[in-house]
Amino acid sequence: RLADYEAAISDDTALLLRVHTSNFKIVGFTEQASLAELVELGNRNFIPVMDDIGSGALIDLSPFSFPDEPSAPASIREGADLVCASGDKLLGGCQAGLILGREELVSELRHSPLYRALRVDKLALIVLETTLRLYLDPATLLEANPTLRMIAEPLEACARRAARMARAIRRTCPPADVVVGGSHAQIGSGSLPGERLPTKVVAVRLPDLTADELARRLRLAEPAVFSRIRDDRVLLDAKTVLPGEATAIGEAFRHLT
Repeated sequence: RLADYEAAISDDTALLLRVHTSNFKIVGFTEQASLAELVELGNRNFIPVMDDIGSGALIDLSPFSFPDEPSAPASIREGADLVCASGDKLLGGCQAGLILGREELVSELRHSPLYRALRVDKLALIVLETTLRLYLDPATLLEANPTLRMIAEPLEACARRAARMARAIRRTCPPADVVVGGSHAQIGSGSLPGERLPTKVVAVRLPDLTADELARRLRLAEPAVFSRIRDDRVLLDAKTVLPGEATAIGEAFRHLT
């Protein structure tokens, strides 16, 4: 609550921090100060405000039914002096921590004794730059960024890919009992807790193999295939299968029995 922040301010207070619950969700009778309220409180007391948004979204995700996920541009517009975010997760880059905000504050962080120990290496910078360049063209972003493509993909496209996977598995592993069905996927990795995306899964059962054993063999196959188990069937989620991978997944089943 805003009152809790106000009560905690003293002569030693150097920062007001808001942390988004990016990897868990609290429901029920809860209350949280808005960023606008914290910015106003910080301005009154000459204290900078830092907003830790967690998953690092750079675009508005409300068109994809995720209205409550904060984005870095929105936090900056609302007046946050510093914004912390992830370089992977919803941004779609590599694992890294990002700090955005007022130039004088960001520059001051470079003088911290921890800076050299925590800064990313050149390879990570290359990946981040390549990912961020995708955002310069909004018209192609949802197709060029794999993470955002999976989030925005219509269920019909997911169903077509699941059907291709099922055909490939039946062709390379005739004993398999293969069924395509509906399910839900979660973005995970500290992003959008509790939110679910409709998806299509290929449910596979093999005679004389338990689901656990089938899943284990798939992990050790070439290529390695990671699955989940439900109702004694191995589920392959088409939402996470990239274009062109259906045939490769079928090949992974060829020598399982």
